[in-house]
Amino acid sequence: MSGAGPGLPGRALVGFCAGLLHLPDADAAELAVAVDHFSAQLPAATRRALAAGLVAVDAAAVSLGGRRLGALAPDRRDQVLARLDRSPLGDLVEAVKVPVLLVHGARLAGPELAARNAGPAVRPDAALHVVEAAQWPDRRRTDVVVVGSGAGGALVARTVARAGLGTFVVEEGRRWPVEELRQRPALERFAGLYRDAGGTVALGRPPVVLPVGRGVGGTTLVNSGTCYRTPTRVLRRWQADHGLHLADPASFGAHLDAVEELVQVGPVPDAVMGANGRVALRGAAALGWSAHPLRRNAPGCGGCCQCAIGCPRNAKFGVHLNALPDACAAGAVIVSDARVERVLHGAGRASGIRARRPDGSVFEILADHVVVAAGATETPPLLRRSGLGRHPEVGRNLALHPALSAAGWFDEAVDPTTGVLQSAGVDELHRSQRILIEATSTPPGMGSMVLPGTGRLLAAQLERSRHLATLGAMVGDAPAGAVHGRQRPVLTYRLTAGDARRLLQAVVAMGQVLLAAGARQVLTGIPGRPTVSSVAELEQAAASADIRRMHLAAFHPTGTARMGGDPQTHPVDPRGRLRGVAGVTVADASVLPSCPEVNPQLTIMALARAVAEELVGALGG
Repeated sequence: MSGAGPGLPGRALVGFCAGLLHLPDADAAELAVAVDHFSAQLPAATRRALAAGLVAVDAAAVSLGGRRLGALAPDRRDQVLARLDRSPLGDLVEAVKVPVLLVHGARLAGPELAARNAGPAVRPDAALHVVEAAQWPDRRRTDVVVVGSGAGGALVARTVARAGLGTFVVEEGRRWPVEELRQRPALERFAGLYRDAGGTVALGRPPVVLPVGRGVGGTTLVNSGTCYRTPTRVLRRWQADHGLHLADPASFGAHLDAVEELVQVGPVPDAVMGANGRVALRGAAALGWSAHPLRRNAPGCGGCCQCAIGCPRNAKFGVHLNALPDACAAGAVIVSDARVERVLHGAGRASGIRARRPDGSVFEILADHVVVAAGATETPPLLRRSGLGRHPEVGRNLALHPALSAAGWFDEAVDPTTGVLQSAGVDELHRSQRILIEATSTPPGMGSMVLPGTGRLLAAQLERSRHLATLGAMVGDAPAGAVHGRQRPVLTYRLTAGDARRLLQAVVAMGQVLLAAGARQVLTGIPGRPTVSSVAELEQAAASADIRRMHLAAFHPTGTARMGGDPQTHPVDPRGRLRGVAGVTVADASVLPSCPEVNPQLTIMALARAVAEELVGALGG
């Protein structure tokens, strides 16, 4: 088997694939090659953990069945793997199961995705002035250099360029033309659009999977497009508790209005809602709970459910289609495929950045002002590499907006992957418990991780997966994590007891919605009680659940360079300026003082716009 660095153990992987999906040996061998190829793009530590897990599972199979999984007869292999899944090694089986199901599902969905992508794009690619780092000179000078082209960096670049300031944007990822998104297989898009092929993890009990987008447009390339305005209560808290005057609801509302107009926010039309969203609305209505179609920046959405792997229609209106083109029209230039190694500075003032090309060579951009917008997980290491991360709070106060999912089996076909990926919201428990439920699916073939079991049981569930409706719930969390390291970020996260309780409450709430909508059974994600048929069973399962064994994900890291008035607790001042050095502004999710309790796209963009206006005023643009 091939791949960068050590591959996964071949015989063990083939046996696991065969047992997990009840596949013939030849099909399992073919799948194992694809899984190994995908794993080569994951972080080295993740590959080693997967390899160790495979070896452990295979060795345990010997103790139970007398032979390795690959050497057992199919029915005996089913029995052994099912026993392992129910044993203390069950968590290990579930962990190794994730990449296998991801690869298997994406491969099977290839023809369906190709058919969905056959129609024309809603709009052409925008006119962007992008220069690959390989073609960029060794030294250039400008007024402002922006590190990162995502939600924060794009709004800053647009604002300062339109004010007449020379602007360069440096992006670690590359540009993704819509034709490439239409033609490349789903798994290749997933691996290329996310940092470390989506393998970023916050270490803890439980670990939290944290996919982070990378490319021209940042995470707006791969988010769901969901656009919530920042809750007024959150803005008031930031203003009162953190001294953040930019969060004054009276003035911040104007920034939100401007961003909503820029990205063309509107509610999900019923024509593309999909049955998955209608199930959520139906269940909430039966319970008398508040629910609504979500508001998104996706004019012309066709409901192909591929938001998370790059919209193949250019319907999702990410910043690569609005803010960045506006910046380039005003003279900004984007340098792609370049990792910023450090912010240059001396005598207490920034003087530019040094970045590295893919071939290892370096270049410098000299500038009067540097804007760091690398994201909540990458900004702290960059500041440390630059000798600017000495403030004790840099990298601390990481909030993730942790999420769990639940699903329901229905008599009618639901087909959750037809329609909008994130379509309807249930906010009944949002104000009181900070629990936000959203009808959330995944791209076709990439969502089977919710299914419990192995072997024939799992294969049978896959066959009828079009009858499954899926929900996700996020909890507005305490800042319980940190970003360590200088070169590669190492994330840790210790879920608080209160947030753990709310996550389990969210599982119950999602199950209630599904059952009220007519689900025959609910898949809880709770080890030992994966399937329930009533609210009473659901509550019992949640009451006995160990949150440390459940699969958590998160998509909204914030807070690692908090912005506020207290110099002791906020590395960034209320105008967005990094303390301790002149000429550096931070304008990304890292400056949010706490979890915004909603999908943060609009919040990040609005705050970046406010910060950029402060910067323009200071620079006299």
